[in-house]
Amino acid sequence: MPVKAKKSFGQHFLHREDIARAIAGSLQSLPNCPRVLEVGPGRGMLTRFLKELPIRLRMAEADTDMVSYLARTHPEWMPDILEADFLKLRLEEVFEGESFAIIGNFPYNISSQIVFRMLHYRELVPEMVGMFQREMAERIVSPPGTKDYGVISVLTQAYYEGEMLFGVDRTAFHPPPKVQSAVIRLRRRADQDIGCGESLFRAVVKQAFNQRRKMLRNSLKSLITDPEFLADQSLSQRPEMLGVADFVALSRRIAQLRIDSQA
Repeated sequence: MPVKAKKSFGQHFLHREDIARAIAGSLQSLPNCPRVLEVGPGRGMLTRFLKELPIRLRMAEADTDMVSYLARTHPEWMPDILEADFLKLRLEEVFEGESFAIIGNFPYNISSQIVFRMLHYRELVPEMVGMFQREMAERIVSPPGTKDYGVISVLTQAYYEGEMLFGVDRTAFHPPPKVQSAVIRLRRRADQDIGCGESLFRAVVKQAFNQRRKMLRNSLKSLITDPEFLADQSLSQRPEMLGVADFVALSRRIAQLRIDSQA
């Protein structure tokens, strides 16, 4: 008997084979990276098509009832199923330190956390293909100057190139979610050196967007103490007008000012 979707795990089971096939076929890092980790296989709709690819596949599933269901329906998969919360996995141990792609119909209640976890382990993850709530998908890949552009946009795009692949109607799931969905692809940039400490970069981006209606000179006062810098015309803009390269340059400048002040 099929297990029911649980709200606590944000589960909505994809039942459209054409969509599952399209998601599996969206991986571009093969064959250079023939290892893939699926997050939340659920009933295995996407897993079936991933199994057709020439890859080493592992699946992380936090729901013990779902693991039991997969053990009954696909016992041959069990050696590659990790009964674990993806957000708590030591990703460097999943494929013995080897790089791997991440894929999945992600639980919407933790989808942003999945992205930030990937960013933390970006040296191991050259690519991600994932299904998100459409609003979240748009936030991740949005360019500057748009209402969806924000913290997750800048922090992700600093290290990955994002691409919206296709939308998915709510009727493709059981039970249908209240929102529309979309699949995006993130591919790691060749050059990830932002030229300053990552913690400072994150602080600049987060503080800027925490007060996104204010000009940068007002929202970043606690990070910038130099009066001449605060008077700079570039800081009269609001954060959504700055591209990723602008935030990187701004963070580098703040880092250099701190170095100079200690000299």
